[in-house]
Amino acid sequence: MRITLGSLLAASLFIQVAAQAPTAAPAAAPEPTPVGKWHTIDDNDGKPRGVVEIIEKNGVLEGRITGTLRAGESLDSVCEVCPGNRKGKKMLGMLILSGLKKEGQGAAAVWTGGEILDPDNGKLYRVKLELENGGRTLKVRGYIGFSLLGRTQRWQRAPAS
Repeated sequence: MRITLGSLLAASLFIQVAAQAPTAAPAAAPEPTPVGKWHTIDDNDGKPRGVVEIIEKNGVLEGRITGTLRAGESLDSVCEVCPGNRKGKKMLGMLILSGLKKEGQGAAAVWTGGEILDPDNGKLYRVKLELENGGRTLKVRGYIGFSLLGRTQRWQRAPAS
């Protein structure tokens, strides 16, 4: 086999181009967040009850009641036990989650620093959110003072519509 100057130049050019080409690694999937619609679960019967939509504004999460999953339950009703400017307001559109900021990365990420309103009793609690099951379940921990003193609900991500 005879090597010529032309074949050496062609091989050299091929190696340089191949070395500069980007690798064909698959793009990383976006990290799941609590942003989206969630089915809340009733503490008494364990069945889906309402829909809360969580949005992000300037790195801070907030959530509003956007629907009910119970036949005969009206969101036109007002919250008579809610504090402050929420008292007497309709449940539909009511802000129940606010002020949550992300701490940590990946599977260790949590959202804290905010509060959650229980519209059944009108009480405000500190809150901590954690994703479970690959982002399909949202662990919602409401508490007073320390996280050890509170209760936990697990909301289910609503199917895409």
